Amino acid sequence: MRRSLLRKPLVRATLPEAHCRTFFESSPKCRPDLTEASITPDTTPLQLHRRPLPFSFETGVALYAKRIPRPFPPPFLSAPSGSFSDPLSTHHRSRDRRATVNGDLIRGLTNGDDAVYASENFIAANDGVGAWSTRPGGHAGLWSRLILHFWALEAEQDAGRILTSDQAYEPNPIAYLQKAYEQTQEATSKPNKWQGTTTAAGAQLYYKNMDDDPEAPKIPLLYVTNLGDSQVLVLRPRETDLVFKTTEQWHWFDCPRQLGTNSPDTPRDNAVLDKVEIEENDVVLAMSDGVIDNLWEHEIIENVVTSIRKWESGQGGESTGDRRDGAGGGMRYVAQELMNAAKAIATDPFAESPFMEHAVEEGLAMEGGKHDDISVVAALCRRSNG
Repeated sequence: MRRSLLRKPLVRATLPEAHCRTFFESSPKCRPDLTEASITPDTTPLQLHRRPLPFSFETGVALYAKRIPRPFPPPFLSAPSGSFSDPLSTHHRSRDRRATVNGDLIRGLTNGDDAVYASENFIAANDGVGAWSTRPGGHAGLWSRLILHFWALEAEQDAGRILTSDQAYEPNPIAYLQKAYEQTQEATSKPNKWQGTTTAAGAQLYYKNMDDDPEAPKIPLLYVTNLGDSQVLVLRPRETDLVFKTTEQWHWFDCPRQLGTNSPDTPRDNAVLDKVEIEENDVVLAMSDGVIDNLWEHEIIENVVTSIRKWESGQGGESTGDRRDGAGGGMRYVAQELMNAAKAIATDPFAESPFMEHAVEEGLAMEGGKHDDISVVAALCRRSNG
């Protein structure tokens, strides 16, 4: 079981300072200003409009939970009783059993202690630390899902904000994650306190002009944010090439950087932002460590490329359009095949795995795969219609 920060380390590792990098472009400042004013207005009501983007994601999700997810507690799933005279069950108040927070349906999907999100311009995978399930008031799945929900909500609201003619919009995902972290702290502190921690990894799709001319051709630009040991990979299947991957962040072996109860980590101080120039038909993966602890990098690349080739040849189910490069629903097949491959190792007590290799390097007895929640979001970068 992965460790939370409540346990003492068996082996300490030296971590490089959190930093921000830019791939394939020169930018004077990669980590934008993190003041709340940059993403939340002071008193004026939020004004939204849809800013059309030249590129979008086609997405697919595949999930495997090592155990049935715990239901969310009140008030996220059902209204609490108002007094001792009220019935203990409140199911009579509504037939809608979907989880909510602050009156909004909670975005994303829960997978064990993991949470994932997929939209046309943002994907993410958060990995809740399962050790909290053994503690009173602990709920890692709630923490991972709420942080993901508020993160996606902040990105949506900021992208839809009306700007003046002299304002230029640029995504600010670390600021969104910082705000999401603060909102999750508030949401889990009352009326009942719920404890937990989670890693976070996400990729937001935007674009840049090839030069200073506003009419110049646009190229897709990916804003990748990571804190902990979930991972974002960018692949170029037609060249069987790895374009980019995030670097895992650890306090010590099997204890990654994490957001939540008793953790010193925060998005503002520890999250890493990378800007990555990509191309049309590149595949972006957001995965929990249930994938990368059981499959080596070359196995992930080979699995994705093979799945796309099979999809193009007509395998993998019905398509919704052109099957080239994994389009037309192929990302669902890609995600499912990758999840199945990771699950096969995770449930094999005699398999060789990256997690086993790392444990042996730390002097720990370990054999087989790591049985864990496995979450995969696969996204294909496409030019938007119109």
